[in-house]
Amino acid sequence: MAYKNYILVCGGTGCESSKSDELFKALHQQAEAQGVKNDVQIVKTGCFGFCEKGPIVKVLPQESFYVEVKPEDAKEIVAEQVVKGREVKRLLYRKGEKADSNVKIEDIEFYQKQFRVVLRNCGVINPENIDEYIAREGYTGLERALFKMKPDDIVNELKVSGLRGRGGAGFPTWLKWDLTKKAPGDVKYVVCNADEGDPGAYMNRSTIEGDPHSLIEAMIICGYTIGARQGYIYIRAEYPLAIERLKIAIRQAKEYGLLGTNILGSGFDFDLEIRLGAGAFVCGEETALLRSLEGNRGMPVPKPPFPAISGLWKKPTVINNVETYVNISVIMSKGAQWYAKIGTEKSRGTKTFALTGKIQNSGLVEVPMGTTLREIIFDIGGGIRGGKKFKGVQTGGPSGGIITAESLDQPISYESLTALGSMMGSGGMIIMDEDDCVVDIAKFYMAFCVDESCGKCAPCRIGTNQMHAILDKISKGQGTEDDLAKLEKIGKAMTKASLCMLGGSAANPTLSTLRHFREEYLEHIRDHKCRAGKCKDLVVYEIDAAKCIGCGLCARKCPVPCIAGEKKQPHVIDQARCIKCGECYKACKFGAVIKK
Repeated sequence: MAYKNYILVCGGTGCESSKSDELFKALHQQAEAQGVKNDVQIVKTGCFGFCEKGPIVKVLPQESFYVEVKPEDAKEIVAEQVVKGREVKRLLYRKGEKADSNVKIEDIEFYQKQFRVVLRNCGVINPENIDEYIAREGYTGLERALFKMKPDDIVNELKVSGLRGRGGAGFPTWLKWDLTKKAPGDVKYVVCNADEGDPGAYMNRSTIEGDPHSLIEAMIICGYTIGARQGYIYIRAEYPLAIERLKIAIRQAKEYGLLGTNILGSGFDFDLEIRLGAGAFVCGEETALLRSLEGNRGMPVPKPPFPAISGLWKKPTVINNVETYVNISVIMSKGAQWYAKIGTEKSRGTKTFALTGKIQNSGLVEVPMGTTLREIIFDIGGGIRGGKKFKGVQTGGPSGGIITAESLDQPISYESLTALGSMMGSGGMIIMDEDDCVVDIAKFYMAFCVDESCGKCAPCRIGTNQMHAILDKISKGQGTEDDLAKLEKIGKAMTKASLCMLGGSAANPTLSTLRHFREEYLEHIRDHKCRAGKCKDLVVYEIDAAKCIGCGLCARKCPVPCIAGEKKQPHVIDQARCIKCGECYKACKFGAVIKK
């Protein structure tokens, strides 16, 4: 059936939390009510990436790009776009003050410097329809692998492509697959790490939600290459939408003869199972993940032997994350030479990032390796929210360091981020402004690592607790300058001696802030002052009697209460009872409450 319009509605978790599912249903209802249900195809897609402006609706063939759409807008969209053939101006993406008509998605600043490889189908297809994936060259890479290539050819293809693992370490993908392929044994396994535990990271979740077949295709190719007949997708239970779409995609792939016994008549058998994780951050480490898959407590084990030789149930196992696998589907369909032209000499291809924090345009982005931090933060991200001053960017989650303004023009690659004291990680990118306190940030990430440590090795178990205790003391104005030396000493010991990278990288946020923002630590210690006002024990709220009109709003908002005063007379804060919540500061309309 030929349709007059196609309406694409973002169906990612972020937009669904803003009622995009209700919007999707409302569009269907309006199409029926207005008698045009046969003229329009309404499709729920994966994430468009531009999360700041969601829910997003795109209408074809006009390519109308609507942002912040509400369910109640459905009636007008159908009436205007479908019935009358004209755009709803007020919903169009705005470039400056004026609504632009017919702005193509690639002309929007957020998308202009992006190059979508991993996210190529997100926001484009219905992830629950295998036919739409196939229509965009889906499973052509599998066909090529099964009927035109031998396992060694596939390994060489990956080698030429230059693809490195996108889970953090950047290990060459071809080498991992080759080691497992050559490992002795008739039983081997393919495992996908979709656990994704970094705060603020949602790249893998969104990729699965928007394009689950791309992951399935790559895992089948991996199974064929290494001689495995069984694969497992280890995904955290907190990702219900991604899990549901994976289940649908696996069922469809089996119905089409693309998964299971005798795939496409090739004689090759391969099956997939989904296993749910309980959300333990340490299970992002490959050996801990494999132990969890086996039904044991998720705790890392010493290496060697590496999983490629002795992994799941002590059998040779390839384990890659979602982004790594999805790249492989493209490499096999478009060719290694095509892929190798993207990125830098040592870091080929693209990288996805979850851009969050104090940024104008938060969202999911994908850029070629070699793109600078400045381009991501200021060109794609639109700069710092509220006109504030940029302070730093953290890459790599709790394992990464903070990169300052001096390094904004540094091209992104595995080597460059490591040289800056951070790391690529899975792709979290959290932006900080002048109102953020580095001591508070370091304490937050260390508290996260304390909670998530499995406790197996002493350097991590004891070291994270010691560092957190020192940071807590400094945040309360009770620290000494000797504590800074202790933080560095403990941090370096943890980095060298921890069993896995949870402990081995837990000190990175603290060490990088000590290196770049030492004066802020000294302010906390010497002056008992937090310039950002985030360390509550160092903040004092006072009322300026000259500005206070005695309205009593501050007293009514105070939860303790600790503010007293007669009506129309200056009020006073009882410092002994004040809990430093800041409600009085937020409530005062006359600037009478001062934060020191």
